[in-house]
Amino acid sequence: MSETPELQQSAITTVREFFAALEMDAADEAIELLDPDIVWKNTSLPDVRGVKRVGSLLRGLNRDSLGFRVDMHHIAAESEGHPPTEGQTILTERTDYLRFGPIEFGFWVCGTFELVDGRITLWHDHFSWENLLRGLGVGVVRSLRRPRR
Repeated sequence: MSETPELQQSAITTVREFFAALEMDAADEAIELLDPDIVWKNTSLPDVRGVKRVGSLLRGLNRDSLGFRVDMHHIAAESEGHPPTEGQTILTERTDYLRFGPIEFGFWVCGTFELVDGRITLWHDHFSWENLLRGLGVGVVRSLRRPRR
């Protein structure tokens, strides 16, 4: 790890704050919770490595035409009694909602977060492409049914 100071809070709090920052379009606050060598994995997509690349993608969500929110269904920590410097694992079960213009859609995600010294070193999301596409279809239909202003 680099010269980044250790965060003094629980791993679950860090993950919750990470998602809260993303929901509030506060990408820089979310990025502060990441380790410089973060690895972001998504089902069947290429890995994104390093805080500069992950940060660039997260900052790209800070547009009026885009949005993100999450419903956290379950969150659990596993540390096996190790001190935070040896890492903790946080498991999340959630529904992520993405918005592109007038279309918002939700899909189920199971995420694994590994933290060392209070910072997220691994963000690994598992989701079903079928569920994502179904959610997108529902979102498109809902946007077409909304009354125009």
